[in-house]
Amino acid sequence: MVGLLWMVAALWIGDAIAAGRVQEFLPRAQPADFFPGADRFGTPQGDPPLVPVQQGDRLLGHVYLNSDVTSAVGYSGKPIHMLVGIDLNGVVTGIKLVDHKEPIVLIGIPERRIVDAMNTLIGKDMRAVSSGAERPPQVDIVSGATVTVLVMGDSVVRSAVRLIRSGRLGSAQGGPAAAAAHPVVKSVDLTKSEVRDWQTLLGDGSVRHLSLSVGEVNEAYAKAGNQEAAGNAETENPADPFIDLYLAPVSVPSIGRSLLGDTAYEQLKSRLKPDQQAIVVAGDGAYSFKGSGYVRGGIFDRIELLQDGQGIRFRDRNHTRIGALAADGAPDLREIALFVVPEDFRLDLTEPWQVQLLVQRNVGARDRAFLSYNLEYTLPDQYLRIEQPPAPPAPAQPQPQAQAQGQVAPAASAAAPAPSEPSLKDADALAAGEIEEPLWLKIWKTNTVSIGTAAVAILVLTAIFFFQDALVRRPKVHVWVRRGYLTFTLVWLGWYANAQLSVVNVLTFTNSLITEFNWEFFLAAPLIFILWAAVAAGLLFWGRGPFCGWLCPFGALQELTNNIAQWLKVPQVTLPWGLHERLWPIKYIIFLGLFGLSFYSVALAEVVAEVEPFKTAIILKFVRDWPFVIYALTLLTAGLFIERFFCRYLCPLGAALAIPGKIRMFEWLKRWPECGSPCQRCSKECPVQAIHPEGFINVNECIYCMHCQELYHDDQRCPHMIQVRLKREKREALSSPSMSQIKDGGKGPAKTVITHKGKVIGKPMVEPTPADVPTTVS
Repeated sequence: MVGLLWMVAALWIGDAIAAGRVQEFLPRAQPADFFPGADRFGTPQGDPPLVPVQQGDRLLGHVYLNSDVTSAVGYSGKPIHMLVGIDLNGVVTGIKLVDHKEPIVLIGIPERRIVDAMNTLIGKDMRAVSSGAERPPQVDIVSGATVTVLVMGDSVVRSAVRLIRSGRLGSAQGGPAAAAAHPVVKSVDLTKSEVRDWQTLLGDGSVRHLSLSVGEVNEAYAKAGNQEAAGNAETENPADPFIDLYLAPVSVPSIGRSLLGDTAYEQLKSRLKPDQQAIVVAGDGAYSFKGSGYVRGGIFDRIELLQDGQGIRFRDRNHTRIGALAADGAPDLREIALFVVPEDFRLDLTEPWQVQLLVQRNVGARDRAFLSYNLEYTLPDQYLRIEQPPAPPAPAQPQPQAQAQGQVAPAASAAAPAPSEPSLKDADALAAGEIEEPLWLKIWKTNTVSIGTAAVAILVLTAIFFFQDALVRRPKVHVWVRRGYLTFTLVWLGWYANAQLSVVNVLTFTNSLITEFNWEFFLAAPLIFILWAAVAAGLLFWGRGPFCGWLCPFGALQELTNNIAQWLKVPQVTLPWGLHERLWPIKYIIFLGLFGLSFYSVALAEVVAEVEPFKTAIILKFVRDWPFVIYALTLLTAGLFIERFFCRYLCPLGAALAIPGKIRMFEWLKRWPECGSPCQRCSKECPVQAIHPEGFINVNECIYCMHCQELYHDDQRCPHMIQVRLKREKREALSSPSMSQIKDGGKGPAKTVITHKGKVIGKPMVEPTPADVPTTVS
């Protein structure tokens, strides 16, 4: 019976996921938000669901959820949910941002600016984009949130195009039907393969070139009405090259062999799947086409590949850096990038395509001004095989179907779509991207390098813990291993990957357990999920120490800055034990307050959770409003005098981990009977004062730095080990050959003779008698 219930529940959940989440977010909008005069939403139909919007009995258009149709994953690694309204002619009528987890929008940039940027898509005809008659419209860029806005705009355009091409929205004129009407059949001739020099490739159009000077860009900004950007040039001389941009498809054999060399081309060929393409983009001059966005968010936000109304921006996983081009006579270029076109974007080299360059200049302290330039590419006919289609009337047979579809589409618009309507999984709809794969799985596949790096880091930390005795016996090695690991945690895990765990994760997880738990939500952030899995396992073995002492980027920042302060002889403050012990509970009070508040409102709890400076110092890297920056710097300044000040007294996440940490199964930290009575060395040297004067370690406060274990094995600092060493040395002295001769009546060691200026002073020391020799009692 229980098994049957589980099966029914699984089927129900599966149907709910398949049906999309538009109904979950629809109550957050009104019909009039998308169509003036609309008074009600109809019943969602189809998969993914389209919601009819009506004024009385008149159908005005449809609303859908972008994340039901295509991916929209930004910096947070989680979906950005938007409701999109489209009328019966395929024109965007409204966009409403209903849910997101983007930290830079939540606490860095006003959401109104993001909404205003997205509203530039309103009024755009997506049928023309779907047919390839127009390029995809671009949203207005918001400085500081470039990648987020680009991802959101791309999601709206791609989802609309896919729905139109599937026949569910608009009439899709010029879509599949037009594509079937090519007079000739073109394909890339893979049998032609010859190596050509640079000038030949440029001359015949195999390599396309865009050249801009600084003065030309200045003039373009001036014509756009932005004099401030025009005056903020990269160089003072207008004749200086702004950028020389080169473009070529290296999946074409002759071009690939010429630019990459035979070996590199064969390696690329083995990587590419059938019908998958690769291009080379190279540049020189004052402006970088790569920028720095791909370092922070993994997306090359300055270039976009465009064809037939569809566009895609490359991610770091698609990119390979090339040192130099192999073609004879090729110039030395500052940046050369090989991009493999993702499988979900079908680049047809037989048709025209282009790369769009996004130019940006700083305006004022934080704003930026943007321009775009297009580098068009058409593959020369010498690389193509052109064939005439067969003459039989077979192609004419599908025409009635196409016409029937053209007649049915308006009818379908006038009434609720039937379950038998065209599927979004049709080949033409998939030109805008696949949808069969779960979103979280796509995210994991696109972050394989980061996932692998995090997994290796956790394995290294596990080895450190399991072999801690061998490590702490070498104090200098242990110190530098720890500092190196903390540097990795801060720089890569924190500032680069933004994998900073937060008490908000605990509150969200707890809330989901009592509302509607969905694994996909948590799997959508791979590094956060992996870290939490590692922390959960670590709680069973070592308590909160593995995270707080090794995997927390802000904790690493505190410890490393304190190490620098100690090196600079900044005085360290040791609080009296009584005061220190009474400050511990503050973090538990903060956590319990947040935990209780989350049951009332998770959103409000997230705001109050700003007591954690993690977003300011790690996620946003101090690029934030000044009150938040001052707060974070104040905590770090306190940490210069009191090591890990925030961790000790204020961190709600540390408190949340300390509570379940009591269930750990092992005691890994060793103690001597003398610890605490009479010896107090460990308790006085513990960096976070987690050792009581009585000698026992409070694992709720221990960050597992292993300093006490260094002392435990050190026979120069630990009183117990010093006594062990002295006894060992005494035994070794007594067992030496010279002492054995004395006890046996021999002459013993040589007599000591004291001389002054070469003359003997006094008499040699009297030989010790057996009675003078200390003996041992067995």
